[in-house]
Amino acid sequence: MIEGHGDDLYRFGDKVKYNFSTNIISGVDHTGLIRHLQSVMTKIGSYPEPAPFSLERKIADKIGVDAANVVVTNGATDAMYRIAHIFERCKSAIRVPTFREYQDACRSFQHDILFVKDINEISDDTDLIWLCNPNNPTGEVLGKSLILDLANSQKSYKDSWIVVDQAYADYTLEKVLTPLEAVNAGNIVLMSSLTKRYAVPGLRIGYIVADEKIADTIRAKGMPWAVNTLAIEAGRYLLDKDEDYVIDAGGLHSEALRITDALRDMGIVCTRTDCNFILCRLPDGKASDLKSWLVENHGILIRDASNFESLDERYFRVAAQNKAQNDLLINAIKEWIS
Repeated sequence: MIEGHGDDLYRFGDKVKYNFSTNIISGVDHTGLIRHLQSVMTKIGSYPEPAPFSLERKIADKIGVDAANVVVTNGATDAMYRIAHIFERCKSAIRVPTFREYQDACRSFQHDILFVKDINEISDDTDLIWLCNPNNPTGEVLGKSLILDLANSQKSYKDSWIVVDQAYADYTLEKVLTPLEAVNAGNIVLMSSLTKRYAVPGLRIGYIVADEKIADTIRAKGMPWAVNTLAIEAGRYLLDKDEDYVIDAGGLHSEALRITDALRDMGIVCTRTDCNFILCRLPDGKASDLKSWLVENHGILIRDASNFESLDERYFRVAAQNKAQNDLLINAIKEWIS
């Protein structure tokens, strides 16, 4: 989904002062990372590792699994397309509304797609199940016991996989699957993202954790040198710098709830959220019109969510920032509504 992807800041140049369209924390100081990348820049004269084994070993050590259970990819999207390729022409179930890239990957490989609102609607003959947790765009977190029960029930029928995208796991205080739980389940592919954890979307660093057999299958679908030298170096650096990249999940969630209350007072419907972002529905009008007006009049960018499966032109998504910026958003939308 090249057109209509979430953070389209690049379209607006210097007009945007406050970006609520991305779910990633803003205002991050990357000075240390930039300095480190400058110090290793001479490495770009050589090929990177054919597969990023050094970064996979470092991730594995940090999360408590074997390196054989980890596959680093060129962003989480790379993993999605590899998985969809493995299950070419099979049946996929996608819980909606959710990240559009799952269905785009599946359609690229001729999947028969079943869209469901509830995981209880998923049939036993499903080959591949896609879950986003916390879910983008709603912010809802599924209890991990529900996911593990689903994984166990699918095992009894066939050799299917359950893909659980936990890219935003660091933005919620709710309990989500651990890497070891995914490995032990045997049929869960846990997707994670250094992009989201350390706010480096331009570097494209994702990874999956799964049973060794599954991990080997996903690894085999990747191209050699899929992850570049600077991404590998950045990943290895960032994994040791958690103290420089603190995500105040509780504070961001509190602000998200405060925004929710304010928008509901304006007649805007907001879904329950367990993290920093909120799915909203206008009582009237188009989200695209609100988006354009906010950019032009206040330098505020929101996410037009009308292109998510099962949503219409009234839906938009915002992610909480700091209190002062959130107040600007609330007052600007109130002005547009009035």
